[in-house]
Amino acid sequence: MYDIGLQNLSRLMMSGKPVKVLVVDTQVYSNTGGQACTSGFLSQVSDMAQFGKAIRGKEEVRKEIGLLGMAHRTTYVLQSTISNASHMIEGFIEGLLTRRPALFNLYTSCQPEHGIGDDMGETQARLAVESRAYPLFRYDPDKGVTPAECFDLSGNPGLDVDWPSYTLTYRDGAREATMELPMTFADFAMTEVRFRKHFRNAPRDTWNDKMVPLHEFLTFDEADRDGLFPYIWSVDRKNQLSRLLVDEAMVQSCEDRRDFWTMLRALAGLDRKEQPVNEIESRAREDVVARIARALAQFASAEGGPAVALGDALATVDVPIDAAVDTPAEQAKPAADGEYMAPWLDTDDCTACDECIKINSAVFKYNDSKKAIITNPDGGPYSDLVKAAEKCTAQVIHPGLPRDRSASDIGKWVARGERFN
Repeated sequence: MYDIGLQNLSRLMMSGKPVKVLVVDTQVYSNTGGQACTSGFLSQVSDMAQFGKAIRGKEEVRKEIGLLGMAHRTTYVLQSTISNASHMIEGFIEGLLTRRPALFNLYTSCQPEHGIGDDMGETQARLAVESRAYPLFRYDPDKGVTPAECFDLSGNPGLDVDWPSYTLTYRDGAREATMELPMTFADFAMTEVRFRKHFRNAPRDTWNDKMVPLHEFLTFDEADRDGLFPYIWSVDRKNQLSRLLVDEAMVQSCEDRRDFWTMLRALAGLDRKEQPVNEIESRAREDVVARIARALAQFASAEGGPAVALGDALATVDVPIDAAVDTPAEQAKPAADGEYMAPWLDTDDCTACDECIKINSAVFKYNDSKKAIITNPDGGPYSDLVKAAEKCTAQVIHPGLPRDRSASDIGKWVARGERFN
């Protein structure tokens, strides 16, 4: 479908007829023994793209069939994976209902060619999304005329950064320790045999100051990279920290995936300049006022028991604007139509199901007790709060009401979130 069948697919998309096409994207020609094809990633090793002195795997960047579908301007386009079931199913429904062609492009593991276990398809698909190897997106020409109106990147982790973060757990002597690290394309690639030749383990006695974490190395200019050796952190079989050195081909692969992510953010209108300081201050004041109002409402209410002390109620106000928001339900202040109401979470009742973290780790995080909190209500679109509330197994997430109502479909999300407030 990416190559010899592309001309037929193109003609179909230009016809405008409501034919739906599902592409099973394995990044190789699976029906001919796993040969390299244009949907493959830069540097992956496969038949017809071997690893040796002259060639270090596939030398072409990946063809993005989603962008080709968008270029026709006639077609609904979905790029998704089985690991992001909500995103995939919503895209299916939208694409099936639209009275135009629809192209569904799905990341699909080919176990023998990727070199993974038979039961690892969902896990690898999730890593592909989190490492920018395979970003999720939807394109709906019916939503407007500009790319920002039609193009939707929601569902991807860390929308405002190059690389999302993950927690690496390891043994430090007799105790367990953790590190928060960027999830680069290399962190995904090292889990699959098709990229394994681009990594080399560095024994601990060889560690030196010339070794630089890959995510830092990627920010250096060419001249500043001279003499440095990029690596990623990993753990060995004893769960001890280890360093995996990456070669130049893997660095180029990471740059390619980072640059493609930058392009997608620009299409979605997410690369706008930072908010003016006065706007940030205004939002901070709004949030503080809302917290004071909730505290006073709690103090004034004696329903179901004695009123709390005013000092205890106001204690919830003294919280930084980007700190945890885990307001109990009884503290929530009802909002009129069009007003902003901050989201809150019944943290004590959280069951740590991971659903909210998967949807947006910039908004939701776990505290030290492995209970979910809201760390940044503005860390993603309002729709992420509603989706998290819908997916929450304990039903403890309350999305509130959106501050920004500029999205064309915001009314739909407000309606969907109403029953959780």
